[in-house]
Amino acid sequence: MGLFSWLLAPVIDRRIAAFQRDLMSKHITEVENIYRQMRGWRHDYHNHIQVMKAHTALNQIPELEQYLAKLDDDLTSVDTVVKTGNIMVDAILNSKISLAASKKIPVNAKAAVPDTLSVSEIDLCVIIGNLFDNAMEACLKQSEENERFIRVYIGKHKEMLYISVSNSVGGEVKKSGRNYISTKNSSSHGFGLIRIDRIVAKYGGYVNRQNEEGVFATEIMLPL
Repeated sequence: MGLFSWLLAPVIDRRIAAFQRDLMSKHITEVENIYRQMRGWRHDYHNHIQVMKAHTALNQIPELEQYLAKLDDDLTSVDTVVKTGNIMVDAILNSKISLAASKKIPVNAKAAVPDTLSVSEIDLCVIIGNLFDNAMEACLKQSEENERFIRVYIGKHKEMLYISVSNSVGGEVKKSGRNYISTKNSSSHGFGLIRIDRIVAKYGGYVNRQNEEGVFATEIMLPL
């Protein structure tokens, strides 16, 4: 390592650490918003029961059915979309899926997390959160909303935790040699990719990125 690189390394590490703190703070806020919605619905639960009892007592069956339909829609909006078996992964995945939906990005997700993990839940959530943020960023560059999509798969494969995130791509995907470069115009430029790579390396895992025919895909393997 040259002298300049040696002097610059601590600065980069501090910026990446700051980026990670900001990222986790954002994730926590997203999760808190979901749980706030759920607490609000539970708070109103007693009132909903009283309304339904009143409709039943007055034999107002059509009104009762209409009220139940509205409650069903409301509950669907706050219910967990994906249940992986891991509470923290559920929280980060569902918060990101909810955020993608608000941006009109369809998400197809299938995920199951083993009970025993060698990777910390915090590190796992950082990986998933970064992958999702990058996927949404790429999708939003597409002018045609009907072409946007994100696909997520998490599961056990040959005693490894396999994570796959693929998404549609709008605009140019930049590379430097074999490495892909983030196109985000912010102070966190590229830090998400660097953070993912460092966490994967920390556990002796494997990361593979591919771009082909308007689809960008990232595959990660982590030892269990």
